[in-house]
Amino acid sequence: MAGNHNDAVLMVELAKWGTMSGLAEAARAIFADDFDPDGVEANDPSVRTVLAFNETVATLVKNDLLSRDLVYDWLWVAGVWERVGPAAKRARESAGAPQLYENFEALAVGLP
Repeated sequence: MAGNHNDAVLMVELAKWGTMSGLAEAARAIFADDFDPDGVEANDPSVRTVLAFNETVATLVKNDLLSRDLVYDWLWVAGVWERVGPAAKRARESAGAPQLYENFEALAVGLP
């Protein structure tokens, strides 16, 4: 089973938060033909929105508060990481903080 009722309720709340934070617009920006994953920085508003949302979802998954299978059925985590991961990695290096966005990356590559 991909989740339970509590997972579904949390998923709907996360979807609402995503809408309120402009996630749809941010997703359009990062999947636009002219978006350059190797040239954009983590402080770009669209990238920052996508990183914050997905890091939150991934942290809930990591702590067994949200079903991993349900998230994989709902979100294209690996594809999104592919677009914003390079900026996240540069931000890690710049900040000297290897834990920055680590949960999002782990979820994207299928690590527990």
